[in-house]
Amino acid sequence: MQHPEPGPDERHGPARDDRGQDAPPDPKRWAALVVLLVAAFMDMLDVTIVNVAIPEIQATLGASYAAIQWVTAGYALAFALLLITGGRLGDIFGRKRVFVLGMTGFTVASLLCGIAAEPWQLAASRVLQGAMAAVMIPQILAIIHVTFPRGERGTAFGMYGAIAGLAAVLGMVLGGVLTQWDLFGLGWRPVFLLNVPIGIVGLVIGLRVIRESKGPREVRLDLPGVALLTVGLLMLLFPLLQGRELHWPVWGFVSMAASLPVLALFAAYQRGKTRKDGYPLVSLPLFRVRSFTSGLGIYLLFNLAMGIFFLSWAMYMQLGLGWSPMRAGLSGVPFCLGAAPGAALSVAVLSPRFGRRVPQAGALLMLAGIGSYVWATDQFGSGLGFWHQLVPLLVLGAGFGMVSAPLADIALTDVPAKDAGSGSGLLNATLQLGSAFGIALTSVVFFGVLGPQAGKGAEEAVPQLRQDLVAAGVAQERTGDIVSAFVRCSESRAESSGHAGGQALCGAEAAPEDSPRVTAALERAGAESTALTFGGAFRIALWSIVGVMALALVLMPTLPRRTLVRDPDAEDAVPVH
Repeated sequence: MQHPEPGPDERHGPARDDRGQDAPPDPKRWAALVVLLVAAFMDMLDVTIVNVAIPEIQATLGASYAAIQWVTAGYALAFALLLITGGRLGDIFGRKRVFVLGMTGFTVASLLCGIAAEPWQLAASRVLQGAMAAVMIPQILAIIHVTFPRGERGTAFGMYGAIAGLAAVLGMVLGGVLTQWDLFGLGWRPVFLLNVPIGIVGLVIGLRVIRESKGPREVRLDLPGVALLTVGLLMLLFPLLQGRELHWPVWGFVSMAASLPVLALFAAYQRGKTRKDGYPLVSLPLFRVRSFTSGLGIYLLFNLAMGIFFLSWAMYMQLGLGWSPMRAGLSGVPFCLGAAPGAALSVAVLSPRFGRRVPQAGALLMLAGIGSYVWATDQFGSGLGFWHQLVPLLVLGAGFGMVSAPLADIALTDVPAKDAGSGSGLLNATLQLGSAFGIALTSVVFFGVLGPQAGKGAEEAVPQLRQDLVAAGVAQERTGDIVSAFVRCSESRAESSGHAGGQALCGAEAAPEDSPRVTAALERAGAESTALTFGGAFRIALWSIVGVMALALVLMPTLPRRTLVRDPDAEDAVPVH
């Protein structure tokens, strides 16, 4: 994911000397930029690289579906909650100092992820990793802004955007390659351990080449606001993530309902904080700008939809179709190849001319891509291959780029320049929250429907299974018993919150003592049933995304018709990527 710069706008002025004059350009600024881009690459890579490794993580750690949701959602939630506070820490204590702290913590958290022996340890380490990313990332953009003179700033931010695109492409591929190669017998662990040597080298160099800077005036932290928002969101998200595994207890619904007054209390506290000292966590006057509020809503829905897509897609590719991590990772490349030109074209050519029509067209393209994906999974079933999803993913990716790239700028068009920093911080926090909510909702729209879909999948596999059993010389009565055991096993495994293997393991349970031909027939039926089960659940997840994107389309007419083109070198300009 790409991160707009958070925090109040006053911290983005150029570096000054003791007389208040513009300081001369830092001679080490390009070396510093390399370190900053490496840190950004580590963060952005970890967002996408994990998705491909999730099924392997689930299998080796014996993790439940809820646990693997925490592995992905925990990172996004911690990032969102601490993002704005992380930016203000740099203003108070020094951006270099806080950047070093964040990068150190991110590297340590990556190590903890790589050596985790239990699902809860990995989930907790991912939360820590997200929190450290929230401390590190805001400093990157702020340091770039104060380190580079106006004439070079655009180039530096352009390189930052290019790194974001590169990380998105490499994340899927590298996640698959590292997981499948099983380096040193470590399985999926190099996905996280890769950050450790990179982080150490970056820290050593960064301490020497990054220049310290602070905000020009006092900034205060809103820790009570962070606490209230954290409690309210956890009361809402925790039942969604754990509810299926716990059979949807009553307390979960009570918690979700009670989260609303807690979040209302947070809003009331923010109003009081604004009147008291002007340093709330969330700048509530921004919500009076209708187009900005609509932009936040669209941002939330858009990233919620993508949170659902990427997790359910990774599970379908590997657990459903039985694809290797490398094959699954490579199959996602068309999405990235569609997103890159879609983003570039929308920002450079289309958005300045057509404004809000660009994300509207992008959303329609996404809907077309999702619709064609639904058709392909239904048409080809367990025989779905790379080429069958090439066009759907290219179209979906192109639409994704046309929505994500210009949306932040369009949403900020009516926001006063003095509030642009706070607005972009809110947009980025909303991006992460949307992703966390989407991952949480996969409990309902994907994992929650595996059980009902398993019955259909097993029944569709039964006719071929009967033929294979008859061909293997199995008596009719015995065939009926084997088929019944197979269907029961398939439904039971899909209903559980267990780990990888699914109905494909039902062959041994249904006929443990039969001939190799019978075992082979059951294995084929198990693979077919698994593919159909996950395919059915994936289509339901895709249809839920259609509903979310349709709601986003309804909100898009409230965005400004045209994008305000800000001077990227102006002191109050805030880069939004």
